[in-house]
Amino acid sequence: MIKNILIILALNILILFPLTILKINNTNINNSINRFKIINNHNNDKIGYIKIKSLNINEPLYKIDSEENNVDKHITILKESIFPDKDNSIIFIAAHSGEGKIAYFNELNKLKIDDEVIIKINNKKYTYLVKEMWEEKKNGFINVNKEPDNQLILTTCSPIHNNYQLIVNCIEKESN
Repeated sequence: MIKNILIILALNILILFPLTILKINNTNINNSINRFKIINNHNNDKIGYIKIKSLNINEPLYKIDSEENNVDKHITILKESIFPDKDNSIIFIAAHSGEGKIAYFNELNKLKIDDEVIIKINNKKYTYLVKEMWEEKKNGFINVNKEPDNQLILTTCSPIHNNYQLIVNCIEKESN
């Protein structure tokens, strides 16, 4: 009798144990699929990049409505922007300065007049040249004179003065 009970117990273990492993493996597979979908969704949100060779910056840009288009994660296109595929465009791009892995614009103040800033958006490349730089007190706004040419405004916190922001005005040189 004990022998029969042991045989039944052994058979149950042999049958149930692989099902438990299969369930765990399916859970892992589902988690991997979900992670892949999340990663793919963010990749689909990429619309281009910003490249500033003199500062060794080459970072992705995301759709304005993407959760990745967030200054606490990446370089960010501000919602007030008029994209460069439109006439009389002005695109505003912001990023953190200071310390840490998201301080993309930490050396923005080292740009020089006529340094190139390249933006690629929706498979079209736009080249801008730095025209001028200034600082102004932070108040939630950026005071910029609209140029007759397409314009790119880069901004970050001032690395020198508390409660000030650094603003870099760039004018389009060419697009292709």
